[in-house]
Amino acid sequence: MAKGIERIGVSLENDLLASFDKVISSKGYKNRSEAIRDLIREHLSKLKIEHKKTPAIGAIFLVYDHHTAHISTVFKKLQHHKPIKTISSIHVYIDSHNCLEILLLRGLACDINNLGEKMISLRGVKHGYINLVAIENEK
Repeated sequence: MAKGIERIGVSLENDLLASFDKVISSKGYKNRSEAIRDLIREHLSKLKIEHKKTPAIGAIFLVYDHHTAHISTVFKKLQHHKPIKTISSIHVYIDSHNCLEILLLRGLACDINNLGEKMISLRGVKHGYINLVAIENEK
């Protein structure tokens, strides 16, 4: 067994385990251990994000009507909001009226979330979603 790995035992009902196996197989997991590690990491990240001062990487997804006056200008102004760092942005024309904007940001979870909420609430934004992942402090 690899150094730093501890083997544990888990008891589950047959139907719960069968459902779990079906889901992890469809997602391409090679074994239960990999899937359980990912579930634990995801849960721990969500707990960290609940503490709003957690350093995070965030993605803000926005679908908006690009004919709405000055919405792109407002997006650009908001992206320069300190202390959030814009890592990247992607702009895609969906059709003659709608655009998709994806912003990848780094900062505190609370700051990214606040920025995302401001952007989502703008007139012309049709759909918005914020996804945050906790990161470790830089050393």
